[in-house]
Amino acid sequence: MSCFKASVTCLATLVLPAAADYGTYTNPILPGGYPDPSICRVDDDFYIANSSFEYFPGLPLHHSTDLVNWELIGHGLHRSKQVSGSVNLVDVQSDGGIHAPSLRCIDGKYYLITTNVYTPKEQGAETRMVNFVITADDPRGPWSLPHVIEGAPGIDPDLFFDDDGSVWYLGNHAPADATYPGEGEIWLQRLDTESWQLVGNRYFLWRGALKQAIWAEGPHLYKYDNRYYLLVAEGGTSFNHAVTIAVSDSLTGPYEGNERNPILTSRHLSYDNWVNSTGHADLVELADGRWYMVALGIRNDEQRRTNMGRETHLVPVEWEREPYVWKDKQYLWPVAAPDTGRVERHMRLPFSDKAQKSTSIFFDPFDSETLGLAWTFRRVPSEGAYSLSARPGFLRLFAQDSSPRPRERVAQVGVKQTETDFLFSSRVEFLTDTVGVEAGVTLFQKDDHYLNATVKLTSDGYKLAVTLANRGAPELIASKALEDYSGSIEWRWTSHQGRYEIYYRMSENNEWSLLQNLPSQLLLSHYYTGSHLGFYTSSNGVDSGDFMDIDWMSYEAMPRQ
Repeated sequence: MSCFKASVTCLATLVLPAAADYGTYTNPILPGGYPDPSICRVDDDFYIANSSFEYFPGLPLHHSTDLVNWELIGHGLHRSKQVSGSVNLVDVQSDGGIHAPSLRCIDGKYYLITTNVYTPKEQGAETRMVNFVITADDPRGPWSLPHVIEGAPGIDPDLFFDDDGSVWYLGNHAPADATYPGEGEIWLQRLDTESWQLVGNRYFLWRGALKQAIWAEGPHLYKYDNRYYLLVAEGGTSFNHAVTIAVSDSLTGPYEGNERNPILTSRHLSYDNWVNSTGHADLVELADGRWYMVALGIRNDEQRRTNMGRETHLVPVEWEREPYVWKDKQYLWPVAAPDTGRVERHMRLPFSDKAQKSTSIFFDPFDSETLGLAWTFRRVPSEGAYSLSARPGFLRLFAQDSSPRPRERVAQVGVKQTETDFLFSSRVEFLTDTVGVEAGVTLFQKDDHYLNATVKLTSDGYKLAVTLANRGAPELIASKALEDYSGSIEWRWTSHQGRYEIYYRMSENNEWSLLQNLPSQLLLSHYYTGSHLGFYTSSNGVDSGDFMDIDWMSYEAMPRQ
C-alpha cells in the first residue's frame, strides 16, 4: 500500500463542461466551492479533502481512479457529536469553521488534520484556532471524534510521517519578531499520536519566498530524492496567491527556497485571465512515478469572479535538476504545468484511456431513507430539523423558532452551485395557520449575502416575496399576493447571460409566471466561499411546529465554453 499527502474535494454529481477533445480534461476537476485541496493516493485510488467552513456535514471527501472523474464518498465530520464541543459548528460565524485540511494515509489508517476557526458570540471575544485530527480505517467513514492538539497556534496544519516512524506537526503562525503585517512562518514539532500532544523542540522552518509576502500558510512536507521539500501557499488567497517551495537536507532545516519561486501562480497574468488566485496546492505521486498537483483557483465568469468561489484544479508536475554546475548542490525541483507554467482550462488527460465524463444534471426525488451526500446544512441542524420518514418520498424541513439571523441554527439545506449558469427547479408543499411563517428556495453564500424566493403567510393572506441580502441587511425586492393558493407550488430558477429569472406556478398544468428578474452579479461570491442552492423555512421567532415538504429537486448546470 502506498500513501501520499493530498487534498480532497468532491460532489455527489459533478458538473463538468465537455473537454476540448478526447485527449484532454477540463479544469476545475471539482467544480463548486471546493477550496484548499489536499490529495492522497492509496495504490490506484486517489482521495481529496477540502475546506467546508460553517457547513455540515463538513470536510467532504472525494474518490477517483483517474484524477479527473471524482465521486463524493463521505465527510470527515458527519456526526453532530464531532462538532458540538471544542470543535464548534453549532453557532459558528460565516467564513469561520473548517479551514484547509490535510489528508494522509499511513499503513492503512487515514488521518485528516485541520483547523476550526471560531469566534465566540461575546462582543470583543478573541477568535479561536482549534487544530485537530480525526482518523478512520476507511475514508468513507466512520471518522473518529476530534483529537484537539493543544498549544498549536495558527491555521492550516499538516502531518508528516518520516521514514523512522516519527510523526510531525506542521503549522503556521505570526512570528514574534514579525517585521510587517501579515508575515507568516512555518513551524514544525513532533506529535505523539497516542496522547495527541506536541513533544520536543519546536523548529521554525521558513517564512515564504517573496520578501514581505503575506500569509505563508498551507504547508505540506514531502521527502523526495533523499531531501525534504516544503510546499507553501503565500500572497493571500486572492489575485496575488502563489505556490512556493523550499528544500532541506534535514527535516528540521535550514530550508532553502527555489530561486525560481513561485512554481505556480496566476499573479503575473491579466486579471481577466479565465482563472485567477491560483494557489494552496498539494502534490501526489502516481503509481508509475509521474506527479500531479491539485490547487485552488477562481474562475473568471463575471467581473473577474464566479459564484462558486475557489475550486480545485489539476496540473501535471515534472521534477527537474538544476543546471547550475557551479553550485555545490544541484537540487531537484518540481515544475508545475511544464508546458505553459499555469493552470489551463483544457489539459492533457493523466490516463489517455480514461476520458473525463460530463454530468450536468442532479436530481433528487427524496425516496431514500437517508439524505444524499451532496446535501449540506448551514451549521449543525437542530435535532429533528428534517425528516425523510415523516412523509415517505418527501424531504420535510421543519420551521425553526429562531429568525434567519447571523449564527442562528436555521432550517436550511442545499447543494453547491457548480456553474454560473443553471436551471434549478422544485415542487414544494407548505401550509400554515401562523402569520409570519415562511418557506422557500434560496441561493445562499453568507449570512449577509443571499437571495430568497418565499411563500409567507401575512395578515392579508399568502404572499410571494423575493428578498436580497447583498453584503448587508436583507431587502424586499418583489412581493405578490397569492390567489387560489392550496399549499403546492413549483419553483423554476434560471441563471443565464448575467440574469436571474425566478418563476413559479401552482400546478404543472399552469403556465409559468415570472416573479423577479435581476442581475446575477448582485450575488457574486466574495472569493472565499462558494454558493449553495436549496431550501429554507423559518417561523421567525414563533414556535409554530410548521414545516415544508419538498417533493423533488432538479439542478441542471450549464457550463460556459
